[in-house]
Amino acid sequence: MGRPATPEDVDAICRSLPEVELGTSWGDRPTYLVRGRGFLLLRAPDRHAVDPATGEPYDDLLVVTTPSMDAKEALVADPSLPFFTIDHFRRTSAVLVSQSRLGEIDVEELREVLTDAWAARAPKRLVREHRGETRG
Repeated sequence: MGRPATPEDVDAICRSLPEVELGTSWGDRPTYLVRGRGFLLLRAPDRHAVDPATGEPYDDLLVVTTPSMDAKEALVADPSLPFFTIDHFRRTSAVLVSQSRLGEIDVEELREVLTDAWAARAPKRLVREHRGETRG
């Protein structure tokens, strides 16, 4: 494993992607956006997402968009990864991760997940340009 990921890496990775800005959604929640479309949200604590160990609402959750339901299921099913979901998110292709558990993955794994989240919301042309792809 490379260097463990940190909450600071989330900001650095998101801001390194083209046309990303930190805005708000869900009222006042800090959200990383690409052309106005959110791909990562800092979720407010609430009764739908409770830490099973303490019974208290999580206070450091990130909601991360995934490219598809299959991608979501793959992240959640892998026991070596800190991603999970809750019933409240069963119909959406997004995963949750507690910032306090980011160190369970390395920064490159985090970069891949966040770049995929960005690509799921960014215009296809912008994604191709970022990845150095050309249409043939």
